[in-house]
Amino acid sequence: MVCTSVKEGYDCFFMSKKGCQFNGGTCHTVIEQCSGCENIKTFPTGDYCLIFPDPSVKWRTGNCNMATHLQETTTKRNVKINPLKASKRKSH
Repeated sequence: MVCTSVKEGYDCFFMSKKGCQFNGGTCHTVIEQCSGCENIKTFPTGDYCLIFPDPSVKWRTGNCNMATHLQETTTKRNVKINPLKASKRKSH
């Protein structure tokens, strides 16, 4: 349903005919780690994430999986390769 409390006009999974069913009855504002993310929208009552009702939970165990402002770092691992297996792979 469309939110009628905090994020007016946006579709929300927790909204029902009785109102917001999320823990506490309303979404929570974004936290410091969220600043710079494209999923943040400013409403009259504050800045809210359009994806998660409580952004602090997503950052509790590490980085938010929907954060658009974080760049993914890839590290190249130095892995030993068995030369016999590598030659077999090349032949196919």
